[in-house]
Amino acid sequence: MSNTPTPHIGCNPGDFARTVLMPGDPLRARFIADNYLTNAKLVNNVRGVQGFTGEYKGKKVSVMASGMGMPSIGIYSYELFNFYGVENIIRIGSAGMIHQGLRLRSVVAAMTAYSNSDYGAQFGFKGNLAPCASWDLLRAAADCAQRMGIEMPVGPIYSSDVFYDESKPMGILQGLGVLCAEMETYALYLNAARAGKNALSLLTISDNPFTGEGLDAEQRQNTFTHMMEIALEIA
Repeated sequence: MSNTPTPHIGCNPGDFARTVLMPGDPLRARFIADNYLTNAKLVNNVRGVQGFTGEYKGKKVSVMASGMGMPSIGIYSYELFNFYGVENIIRIGSAGMIHQGLRLRSVVAAMTAYSNSDYGAQFGFKGNLAPCASWDLLRAAADCAQRMGIEMPVGPIYSSDVFYDESKPMGILQGLGVLCAEMETYALYLNAARAGKNALSLLTISDNPFTGEGLDAEQRQNTFTHMMEIALEIA
């Protein structure tokens, strides 16, 4: 029996490009499709999680939302990697600032992800997994950012299972050189490693938990263009 369509993605094989850009927000996926892709076609709208396939500078590219958190991106990235022939997923998401040398709208590339999640336990390893980005994608993104004149720090980030975290780990993570916090990369990198595929997270700083500064929902949806353009250039 065919694995497609899946319970979460209502597409057929071939509907997705080899590279999928994956924002958390479905509206950000539509923004990219409307503003950057030509001949964009809606290929998935199951549960309102919009996925589009079109062309960027002559290359076939797809963009689909992941939703929030590791369980959600875990489902979508698993199905894309294992059932739809996707080779590369580039997460383009928002993150909270930990390293205070960053600024609102700074772009960060996640070399590896620390986490408080138990997502990795399913793979049977009895230690602490430390999943990394695909080197080819990471190097391509760093080179592209340099060509575009975009400052893009590369380093460890933190993927949390908890948004309103009563344990308040940010100060400890700051002392360990962690750049920023979000909720998806750890699961994405582990799924890519298990499937033998490639993943990269490019993140834009949307808020600073230490100072209370932050961008509103519309700004997060429509103004993170540097991150989007780097991802599209390397897709």
